[in-house]
Amino acid sequence: MKYEVIEDDGFKYIEAGKGETLVLLHGLMGELSNWEAVIGHFEDRYHILVPILPLYELPLLTLGVKSLSKFVHKFIKFKKLGQVVLIGNSLGGHVGLVFTNSHQENVKALVLTGSSGLYENAFGGTFPRRESYDYVREKVQFTFYDPATATKELVDEVFKTINERSKVIRILALAKSAIRHNMSKELSRITIPVSLIWGKQDKVTPPEVAEEFHQLLPNSELNWVDQCGHAPMMERPEVFNDYLDKFLNRILLK
Repeated sequence: MKYEVIEDDGFKYIEAGKGETLVLLHGLMGELSNWEAVIGHFEDRYHILVPILPLYELPLLTLGVKSLSKFVHKFIKFKKLGQVVLIGNSLGGHVGLVFTNSHQENVKALVLTGSSGLYENAFGGTFPRRESYDYVREKVQFTFYDPATATKELVDEVFKTINERSKVIRILALAKSAIRHNMSKELSRITIPVSLIWGKQDKVTPPEVAEEFHQLLPNSELNWVDQCGHAPMMERPEVFNDYLDKFLNRILLK
């Protein structure tokens, strides 16, 4: 990854560009590099921040989407930001929803791609064969429409992570927290503009999840990315960036 990770006052993050602020939130197994094509496309026009969510640092007893939302709040205060556009993939989208629900005054608009918060078909409650590299590769490939997107580097990273006992316990705790924290009754309160950019072949948060989000979020638009799974910004970055470009132009440049 070509972007330097900044460490300051207990936070780790990437920062690039100037202008209106976009805060990008990664998923449970996500890396900062997942957002590289987005940063590269928008850094000449926007101020981009990509914080590393403290999945492995927060106390296990309080670890969940709410504690990660509180972390985002602290990060935004630390950077002395006004209103931001939050863009979240998978668990990052869920964290963005929880944050927006509590601090709507801080969020100009929200972009969700493959977000949890209603339903997800992820690894489930355990990793029954986490010591099997082939099993892990199949699970990573399940995330994408094109299995080739699951590079050896990506599979190696996931394999290493879920075979560290302290990390896998936290991943499972977070996955369970996301499943428990269903937001269907809260979404009507989020009245800011929301763009849903969704893979048509997403098997983790399937298309009906996007349709339900669209129905429950009163000021939302739904954009489909064909031949694409759970992470459009990685698998079809040109299409994702085009949808995001149009949405940002509409809400920020009017």
